[in-house]
Amino acid sequence: MPDTPRDDLPEAARRALVEAEARRRAAKPAALPTELGGREGPEPVRFGDWEKKGIAVDF
Repeated sequence: MPDTPRDDLPEAARRALVEAEARRRAAKPAALPTELGGREGPEPVRFGDWEKKGIAVDF
């Protein structure tokens, strides 16, 4: 997103885009806990590997 909002948008929309960009830049990443007993290797959701030790898992 460019620092200067588009000129063809209403003033309120441009202001909202500027405010949203400022919030995104100020946001800190969430401190997620580490998973205990989770899978090793690549994330199965991303790579489509829903099998562990020959057993297919379906959510």
